[in-house]
Amino acid sequence: MNNLQLVWKNITQQLGSTLLSILLTAFGVAILCVIYITGDTFEKQLTNNTKNIDLVVGAKGSPLQLILSSLYHVDNPTGNIALTQARQLSENPFIEMAVPISLGDNFKGHRVIGTEPSYLELYGLSIKDGNLWKTSFEAVIGSEVARKRGLRIGDEFFTAHGLSEDGHVHDDHPFKIVGILEKSGSIVDNLILCNLESVWDVHGLHHDDHDHSGHTHDEKHDHDHDHEHHEEHQHEHDSHAHEHEHDEHQHEHHDDDAHSHEEMVSEKPNDMFIKNIGADMLADRGEEVTALLVKYSSPAAMSVIPRLVNESTDMQAASPAIESTRLFSLLGVGLDSLTILAYIIMLIAGLSVFISLYNALKERKYDLAIMRSMGASKTKLFGLVLVEGLVITLIGGITGLVLGHGALYVIGQQTSESADFITAFNIHGQELILVLAACLLGVLAAMIPAIKAYKTSISTILADK
Repeated sequence: MNNLQLVWKNITQQLGSTLLSILLTAFGVAILCVIYITGDTFEKQLTNNTKNIDLVVGAKGSPLQLILSSLYHVDNPTGNIALTQARQLSENPFIEMAVPISLGDNFKGHRVIGTEPSYLELYGLSIKDGNLWKTSFEAVIGSEVARKRGLRIGDEFFTAHGLSEDGHVHDDHPFKIVGILEKSGSIVDNLILCNLESVWDVHGLHHDDHDHSGHTHDEKHDHDHDHEHHEEHQHEHDSHAHEHEHDEHQHEHHDDDAHSHEEMVSEKPNDMFIKNIGADMLADRGEEVTALLVKYSSPAAMSVIPRLVNESTDMQAASPAIESTRLFSLLGVGLDSLTILAYIIMLIAGLSVFISLYNALKERKYDLAIMRSMGASKTKLFGLVLVEGLVITLIGGITGLVLGHGALYVIGQQTSESADFITAFNIHGQELILVLAACLLGVLAAMIPAIKAYKTSISTILADK
């Protein structure tokens, strides 16, 4: 019988205590595995999903909810904002790029994002196959959407209303896939992109024609609107007396405008911007979007733009860096508690291995004495006990990795497709360190029983027999 067979026989003789030690080790390793992988994944997603995005502007509400819905796509939006206000904000010299997004539908859990071509530039995305959309109801899908759903260029699909895949299906507005994005390692891999008009049209919302540069109104529309307003005004004031009163009123109005212009000239540019935004708040909201993703043109914007938006408009500004840090500080308390619990379980597992081997040594002391009498050295007995502790914790560590990845798979199944960024079956290098740490714990736990086996006295034990 070789050494490994002898070790295995000794382990199976104390099956109950051995299983307890294996399970305790497995639970500790599994918890640490889940914490490490989720923490590492969240950190990478934080970097990939917020790069180049300094600020998110949306409807009033929870800033954290705005960040989760607009960047991580794991929550419902806080509401909509007027596109005219968003456009005017984007003209601020402190803003280098401002990309509107509009949410509202999904395809089998993958969220449909109405946006503009600058969205790809903001995230540093490139198209692997096909082209960018040119008209409404043309879509560019992420790499994971294509892989999971088996979609290719030219395929068509129907979206479901809302952000849940069991919503009402818009079967009268099919989307056609015209492009597939390169894998980016960000949330965009699980998203479907199209133009803003597609999101408005699928819900039957009226909107003006847009060009690819992102302008909201064309000159013809403004001219027709002014012409209709002029005809209506002339109809209401067709009498000579009324025209005279109207001229007097216009004269007073021009005087007020001149006075107002003198005040505005003396104001700072930002003050004038605040007045313009406030005027837009009183106007018809018209076309709306969910949020505006903003990239600053200089660090000085950090102290200007958020205050400007929060204090002078009916929108709110949320910083991804601040809100993400706040989120992880809240989650950190729970993760730290779980980490401490995992270490405690590992220590208990080591104690269990120690007790199991120590008690087993008492029962096998006569066997050890006979082995010594048959020529086995003290070093061999010392090594056999150490190997027993090593084997128990090694089995526990491997079992823990299996349990940990199984837990990650279950967690991944509970999340939406748009937030499916946990790779449950990828092995990380840190996990091997966990198994080695468990094995080291088993060796340390077996050290005292091994020393006791090393000091076994043949004459004393056989004399007691």
